Formats: sequence, C-alpha cells, structure tokens
Amino acid sequence: MMNIKPKLRLSLGILFVLILLQSLVASRHVYQLKDETANILMDNYNTLEYSRNMMLALDQIREPSARVSFEMNLQKQFGNLTEPGEEQATERIKTHFNLLGTSTRPDTLPAVLRKDILGLIKINMEAIRAKNDVANGTVDSAILWIVLTATACTIISLTLFVNLPGNIANPIVELSESIRQIAAKNYSRRVSFDRKDEFGQLGLSFNAMAEKLEEYDDSNLARLLIEKKRTEALINNMHEPVIGLDQKGIVLFANQEAIKITGLSMSEMIGRSVQELSERNDLVRALTGQGKPVEGTLLKDGNTLKIYADEKESYFEKEVIDISIVPTGEKDRVCIGKVILLKNVTPFKELDSAKTNFIATVSHELKTPISSIKMSLQLLQSPDVGNLNSEQAQLIESIRDDSERLLKITGELLNMSQVETGNIQLNIQIADPEAIWHYALDAVHFQAEQKNITLAARIEPNLPTVRADLEKTSWVLINFLTNAIRYSTEGAEIAILVSSDRQYVNFSVEDRGQGIDEKYREKIFNRYFQVPGSQKSGTGLGLAISKEFIEAQGGSIGVESELGIGSIFYFKLAAVEVAANA
Repeated sequence: MMNIKPKLRLSLGILFVLILLQSLVASRHVYQLKDETANILMDNYNTLEYSRNMMLALDQIREPSARVSFEMNLQKQFGNLTEPGEEQATERIKTHFNLLGTSTRPDTLPAVLRKDILGLIKINMEAIRAKNDVANGTVDSAILWIVLTATACTIISLTLFVNLPGNIANPIVELSESIRQIAAKNYSRRVSFDRKDEFGQLGLSFNAMAEKLEEYDDSNLARLLIEKKRTEALINNMHEPVIGLDQKGIVLFANQEAIKITGLSMSEMIGRSVQELSERNDLVRALTGQGKPVEGTLLKDGNTLKIYADEKESYFEKEVIDISIVPTGEKDRVCIGKVILLKNVTPFKELDSAKTNFIATVSHELKTPISSIKMSLQLLQSPDVGNLNSEQAQLIESIRDDSERLLKITGELLNMSQVETGNIQLNIQIADPEAIWHYALDAVHFQAEQKNITLAARIEPNLPTVRADLEKTSWVLINFLTNAIRYSTEGAEIAILVSSDRQYVNFSVEDRGQGIDEKYREKIFNRYFQVPGSQKSGTGLGLAISKEFIEAQGGSIGVESELGIGSIFYFKLAAVEVAANA
C-alpha cells in the first residue's frame, strides 16, 4: 500500500492534471472557434464588401470615377480569392467589364455584370453558411468535451473529497480515542490499522506500547496489592485504634482496635462518611467532631477520652494527623485525608491513680508519727524531764530539724496529690520573684553539678512582687530546670531569665537541647503526653501539673522551641500592682 505522503502527492497531482486538461480542452476549442469566425469576417466579408461597391459603381458606370471605383474593387477581389469557383466568377466579371467599353451592345452588359456579381455574392454567402455550420459544430464539440472533462473532474474530485479526508482523519480519530483510553488507564485498548502506510506502522508501535503498559500496570498492581495487604496487616496489628479518612470524610480504613471500641463492623465503617456514622454512633461523633456526644457514652477528662473498652473503662488520647502531598507538576501541598489515632493511656492513668493514692496514703500516715516525734522532742527539751548535756541538746536539735524537713516534704506530697486529683489548694501570698528562683536553683544545684551543667541566672533588677503560692510556683520552675538538665548534654549551659514588663513577671528557662517539633508544641502540656522518639522515661504529668499550678494562680504558661536549637519554657504571673487594680 502506498504511503501517506505519495498518496497526497498523487491525489493533488490528479486534481492539478484534471484542472489543466479542462483548461486546455476549453482553450483549444475557443481558439478553433475564433479562427473559424475570423475567416468568415476577413475573407467572405471582404468579398461581399467588394461586390457591393462594384454594384454601386455599376449604377453610375458612365462616369469615369465609377469606372475607376469598379476597377479598384475588382482588383481587390482578385487578391481575395478564397472559395472554390470564386476565381472563375471573378474572371467572368472582368471579361464582361472589359467588353463594356468596346461592345456594340453596351446596354445589356450591366445586367450581365450584375448577374456575375450576384453569382460571386452567392458563392461567398454559401461559404459563409458552410463556415457557420462548421463553427456551430465546433461549439457543440467544445461544449461536449468541456462537459465531459468537467464531469470527469467532478467525479474524481468528489471521490478524492469523500475518501481522502476519511482515509487520513479516521485513523487519527481512532488513535486519539485510544490515547485517551490509555490515559484513563485502560491499557487493554488496541488499534487495528489494516494498512501498510505510516498509520499502519504507528498502529503497530501504539499496540506495542499499550501491551508494555498493560504488562507494567499488572506488575505494579500486584506489587501495590502486596503493599496494600502489608499496610493493612501493619495497621491491624497496631494495639491502638486507627481510623483513616479521605478529604471528603469517607472512611478508608480502620483497624480491629477501632472496630472494637466503636462497636461497628468493618463493612459498616469502610466506605461510609463520618457524617452518616456520627448519626448512629456517639464515639465516631466525638472523634470526628460532627456533634456533641450523648452524655454517659464517653467522658472527656482534659485531653483524654474515657471509653468502655476491653471490658473496663479505658482512657485514650486523640491525635488527628493531616495527610498532605504535593501533586505531580504542582508546588502547593494538598490535603488528601486525615488519620485519627487514639493513644491508649490507660496504664498511665492507672499508674497515676495508684501513685496519687499511694502518695496521699503515705503522706497522711507519715504525718502522725512525725507529729509524735516533734512532740517527743519538745518533751525532751523541757526542763521538767531533765537537763541535757551539750551533745544531747545538739542531737535533739538535729532530730528536730529533720522532723521539720520530713513534715515539709509530707505537706508537698499532699499538695501534689491534690493537684492530680483536681482539688488544688493554694496558699496565695505576696512573694518575691528572687525567692522563687533562689528556691528552685538550690533544689536542682546538686543535679546540675552531676552533669557538669552551668546554671546561669539573668535576673532583672527591681522586680515587682507577685501574688503567688511560693512553694507551688517554685515547684514549676524546678520542673522546668529538671527537664532542661535531663535533655541537655554534659557541659551545657542553662539560662534562668526573670524579667518584668510592668504588668507581668516573666520566668523562663532556656536550654540548648534537641528542641520540640512544631506539631507537638500544643500537646506538650497535655497529661501523659511524651514527644514521639524521646528516649527519656516519665509519665508525662510534670508539665500538665505545672500548667494547672500556674493557671490556678491566674498566670499563663507556654513554650518556644525549634528543632536542633533548643527550647524556652516560660510562665507569667501578674505583678502585685496589676493584680490589685484588677
């Protein structure tokens, strides 16, 4: 089969030849008709003109000028002999004209000359009629040939007009549709060009490409199915409930733990919108924020959810993780869904409750014997019991100091148990900021020396006093310093900054540790929360208790941190003047 380019050249060449042929045929017949018409005008018309002039001169033949005109036109006629018999007729006219001057019967010769001239006219008239017939035949022939060539050109042009565009466009349309199908991941699409031109070669190349794409997609699909099953197995083996949503709020996946605590089956959750599920499930409603949960179904304690699971009341901390990607060819990130993760903090809650009960019980039990020891010491120091030597008095004084210290520690433990049970009792009084940071610095001095850490205090002079519980506020600053020491490297420096902006007194502790990721800063003061990846042990209660202490005194607490640079933990307390005005 001919290729596309030669085919186009041949088609356009045929059209060009047809147009040229029609032009040549029409031109040939037009020129032929022109020649035949010109013969009629030039030859026969001249003869008729000469004959008419001779007839006019014959009427005045007696005059010399008429004879001259007759002879001149006769002479011209001898130069225009074009028809058969025209020469003989002209000779007869000449013979009879010559006899006109010598004849004995001159009156009869004009009539003879008229007859001869009429014979000449008749010959030319018949010639004109014959030529007109020939011209008419030429016209008919020209019309016939022009019509034939025009018909042939029209038929061939229509054939090319109908077949050629489809011959070129139809494969392009089929190929374009197949490309759209391939773009829509329909890799089974094939084109069938039963031809050996460029389109046939293109079809073979397209089919080979589609076959390789189908093979590649099948291999990728199998790999994706394996990865999907691996991901599902990983999610299902997690011991904490996980629920995945797309950007429209449709549940994409949920592990067995999530199914267990919601009380829904897998088929009831997967593929359903959270709005639909929230209408009939209180836990889903609370987790997705679609509405207020029914009272008694679950309770919210700070940032923890109390849910009945594993045949007991369990405590979970909700974390919502936004999943975003940068689409191919774009620059901005697009949110494609969310993952709701419930972290089970029941062991910490149980441990905290046990610790709180233990502290409260032990503190309460220790208070009585310590008080008895103090009473006994007072009796020993009384003169009524007896005099003491200097060594005995010194020992009793040491015992009394230790008893005071034990009683103070016991009081602090009781205060701690009050905080953790939500029953905070504050001893608000006017306190000096220097006394607070001195108390905290003395408490962590030995711990800092063990890690060779320098505690640098930068205290603004003439600080205003604050209304605060001295012991609890100092405990918060101690907690900040303890954490800073714990997460700092040996030989590092920790700065204690105390300043005032006239309205508030600001206490801050700045370290050069690893820092806190931005997405965890808002959760750092939540109960039981620990930064993921942290290898330090703890229950995650210290900062939460610190927050309760400060906020109970009308202050504010926060953190500024950057990964790889360090953190600044701070709290603010209102100055006495501001508090008084308030």
